[in-house]
Amino acid sequence: MQQAVTPQSSFAEIVREHQSMVLSQAWHFLHDHGLAEELAQEVFLTLYQNLASIKSAEHLRFWLRKVTSNRCIDYARRQKFGLHLQMSLDDASDVIDAFRVPDELPDPMLSQKLRRYLAALPEKQRLIVVLRYQEDLDPAEIAEVLEMPVNTVKSYLQRSLATLRDKLSRCLGEVNV
Repeated sequence: MQQAVTPQSSFAEIVREHQSMVLSQAWHFLHDHGLAEELAQEVFLTLYQNLASIKSAEHLRFWLRKVTSNRCIDYARRQKFGLHLQMSLDDASDVIDAFRVPDELPDPMLSQKLRRYLAALPEKQRLIVVLRYQEDLDPAEIAEVLEMPVNTVKSYLQRSLATLRDKLSRCLGEVNV
């Protein structure tokens, strides 16, 4: 006998399928596991509230990346100004059961210093580097997610890489990034 698919079970499947992408993007931007988990829960709560507007699997991935990107920038700004928003567990009760965070996140960054230098970049530049090299999006996809011209994305990316290369070179000697 086949079990009926409910909206909650479908949502749980969506969360399981996409949580690593959302959590990875958040963690590589924020470098804080707890904040990344909070942000991911917030993103999935927002998705649950807007699920009817999702048109396709491709639209879902785009929507999740865009909302995660915007939330990352919001969180970084709140940290900069010392603002912290809290969400009650009652508001997120439908999402909590579906969302399971892995115990440990993989860390593909080259070194502790590189992560520190990346974290020091301005928010948009940092987000573009994360989307390009962690999420493997091309500049056109990044431009679409962040609603900015492709040439601006390329310029930010070039500037960010030059900054990282310069800092690493001064710290470690000649490095090809």
